[in-house]
Amino acid sequence: MIITRYLPVTFVAFNFLVACSNSKKVEPVTAPANSETVITLSSEQMKNAAIETTMPESRIFSNTIRLNGKIEVPPQNLVSISVPLGGYLKSTDLMPGTKVRKGQVLAILEDPQYIQLQQEYLTAQAQLSFDESEFKRQRELNLSKASSDKNFEQARMQYQTRNILMKSLEQKLKLIGINPENLNANNINKSVQIKSPVNGFVSEVHANIGKYITPGETLFDLIDPEDIHLMLTVFEKDLAFLSTGQKLEAYTNQRADQKYPCSIVLISRRLSKENATEVHCHFDKYDHKLLPGMFMNAEIQVSSKSSPCLPESAIVRYKDGYFVFADRGNNQFEMLPVSAGSTHEGYTALEFTKEDAMLRYVTKGAYQLLMALKNVSEE
Repeated sequence: MIITRYLPVTFVAFNFLVACSNSKKVEPVTAPANSETVITLSSEQMKNAAIETTMPESRIFSNTIRLNGKIEVPPQNLVSISVPLGGYLKSTDLMPGTKVRKGQVLAILEDPQYIQLQQEYLTAQAQLSFDESEFKRQRELNLSKASSDKNFEQARMQYQTRNILMKSLEQKLKLIGINPENLNANNINKSVQIKSPVNGFVSEVHANIGKYITPGETLFDLIDPEDIHLMLTVFEKDLAFLSTGQKLEAYTNQRADQKYPCSIVLISRRLSKENATEVHCHFDKYDHKLLPGMFMNAEIQVSSKSSPCLPESAIVRYKDGYFVFADRGNNQFEMLPVSAGSTHEGYTALEFTKEDAMLRYVTKGAYQLLMALKNVSEE
């Protein structure tokens, strides 16, 4: 019964191991108790598979990790310019790539509501002066019992209400760049200036002259290059060698000889489907020739150490992990998960327990064993 059950598996999983000949008798695969991780080969299959094994050996690995990535702008350095009150764009001379200075006028907007807001403020200011005088007068009269408490309370409430209105109008004027302290009846203006809040350059222009800009609509996108990041892609096997504050050197494909010193400021804790994550770096001194979106390479010096390792051919990738096949004797092989480290000169550093380090591992035929094991487990 056992032979009948596993005979089809032998032909499916190991047709690459046994020569097709009517004169040879095919020996079946013996399925162990845990067929999902262990597979047993017959003597004939071992001969045809030409499987080779070796024990882990210690090697000194290279102290340089090579990565790649691109220049990105962190959210806090991407500035969108908009207006809280709508208006018609009267003038601007900005184009993508234009350098700007903090405080520089980027555009001028016009709208009747700017005039109305200034008018309301000056009117409220004049009324507040009258209300303040009336409040003080009623207070004196009330103290001398020459005026009723009701008149005094009405004067006080009128003064407080007008003062609140003044404060709110002051803030509205500041939002559109008008200083209330400098405003008077002789300098009411129909236009407002939009100024740059940062030193940097224009990334995008979203409006043209004559267009009505609605409240909150973006006119320009600016980039502050002082904190531009180098975002590197790092695979799981190299993460153990990295830490925040670590130094590295970046360079472009066009100028590999020109190095840009950087420091790691953030290591993401989220792995992608490719088992990679993002590492953010700051340039020690930003070169304005380096533009957002530009691809770069990086080299990170890490401490050299002796690690147990196996040839790359011994490690197989299955689902979301790395595995090796341990030789358990009697033509039996067990698939074990491993944590793969750096690779250097064809060898990959691995983490082994003391017991596992004494085993022999398949270095030739590992992927054939993986395919055979998958077919057996599917039966």
